[in-house]
Amino acid sequence: MTARLRRRGLLLAAPALALSGAIRPRAAGAASAGPFTLGVASGDPHPTGMVLWTRLAPDPLRGGGMPDLPVPVDWVVAEDEALRRPVRAGRVMALPEEAHSVHLEVEGLQPGRWYSYRFTAMGEASATGRTRTAPAPGTVPAELRLAVASCQHYEHGFYAAHRHVAESRPDLVAFLGDAIYEASWGRNPVRSHGAPTARTLEEYRNRHALYRTDADLQAAHAACPWLVTWDDHEVSNDYADDIGERERGAPFLARRAAGYQAFWEHMPLPRAAKPAGPQARIFRRSAFGGLAEFHILDDRQHRHPQPCQPPDRGGATRVTEQACPALADSTRSMLGAAQEAWLAEGLARGGARWTILAQQTRMARLGSAATPPVYWTDGWDGYPAARRRLLDALAARPRDAGTPLVIGGDIHAFLAAELRPDFDRPSDPPAAVEFVASSITSQGGARFALPLARDPHIAFGDGSRRGWLSLRLTRREAVAEMMALDDATDPASGASVLRRFAVEAGAPRLLPG
Repeated sequence: MTARLRRRGLLLAAPALALSGAIRPRAAGAASAGPFTLGVASGDPHPTGMVLWTRLAPDPLRGGGMPDLPVPVDWVVAEDEALRRPVRAGRVMALPEEAHSVHLEVEGLQPGRWYSYRFTAMGEASATGRTRTAPAPGTVPAELRLAVASCQHYEHGFYAAHRHVAESRPDLVAFLGDAIYEASWGRNPVRSHGAPTARTLEEYRNRHALYRTDADLQAAHAACPWLVTWDDHEVSNDYADDIGERERGAPFLARRAAGYQAFWEHMPLPRAAKPAGPQARIFRRSAFGGLAEFHILDDRQHRHPQPCQPPDRGGATRVTEQACPALADSTRSMLGAAQEAWLAEGLARGGARWTILAQQTRMARLGSAATPPVYWTDGWDGYPAARRRLLDALAARPRDAGTPLVIGGDIHAFLAAELRPDFDRPSDPPAAVEFVASSITSQGGARFALPLARDPHIAFGDGSRRGWLSLRLTRREAVAEMMALDDATDPASGASVLRRFAVEAGAPRLLPG
């Protein structure tokens, strides 16, 4: 064993501790007073590695229960689930200023492979996680199976959707925001936050920890790597840049810094995404060989405030174009100038068969049936010029630059649409196809009276069901299945396909699945 490990160039630190039979392994989601109450996760895979995450928290809902000291954590990555064929191992320090979270950036693995991993600390072993590397650049794998999810209010339901995702064993999960909710709202809660609205670092840490104690969420995180971004509720409802609903400027930025830090501490994100106060670079790219390239966006931190805000608060409202001239202001941005330029450069370069824009909300225009139509300003309808710039850039790409798909969440509804730079010209070819996943649990999705006379580009919408989106990409087509739960308030809920759509590579149009 020792000679074999040396030949393969392993980084091995304290292997006896990492693999010792004296360590007590724990099943995913099992109750424990030990340090691994929040499970394990992986994220941001690339051809030779990924980020592995855990957090030491024997008392997770009261600050974590750890000493104010660095604590050593041993780790191992292996080719088999029993960890008998280790390929990388080592030791990392969990720091108190990072809530004893671990963000281990593993390197030196083989492209396109599945691996198992485990942590040990304080005499106990974590659950064993399953992760993978991305295929090598230039190779085009036969398929990519992706689960798309968002909006998991703890009080509104149980995480049966995550149980189904874990059981389906996808290659990746794209989680598009609202991993926690800072506040309680809604009707007929099935469980409780047990605490008031989160505003401080400790309160955000405890809220993330509460969500992370859920066994089904732990199972989904342990099943495969995740690509994560945030939306608003990781900090405050409908916030934009430095303006929250009731706070703005320095007081809100202090709250945002706390929310951002706690988010990073509880997600499988690299150190490059670690916040510096209220700033964090979370927009980034992730490639799955030559089959798909993800552009993971941040539509909260850098945006202009929503137009025509009410005088007594920040956030979104409903407006008409006539009553809100700021809607037509071409200088306003959803992503900010720097992120827009970064995205434009990446889209122009292209390369993969599928170009995936992983962003938070609905991009398709959707006005009310009233005359004149009313638009909700928190989504892209509040930033129509910025949306037009993005869709113009997608429309201008050559056909071999990669077929664009936009995935989103936020609206607590399933939606499928064809995106055109000018939505009033339905005969123009689409620049992209959009799929929006409904919420995991969160209430409040809209109901759609289809067809929509003013917005015929929306082919399907349903806000009555909770669930997630299953997306299968091959070299020839993308197939999207809208997976709806029978009852989000039932932890044992079943799930079924609500609607299925297909998109042919090179032709961004919706087809029956």
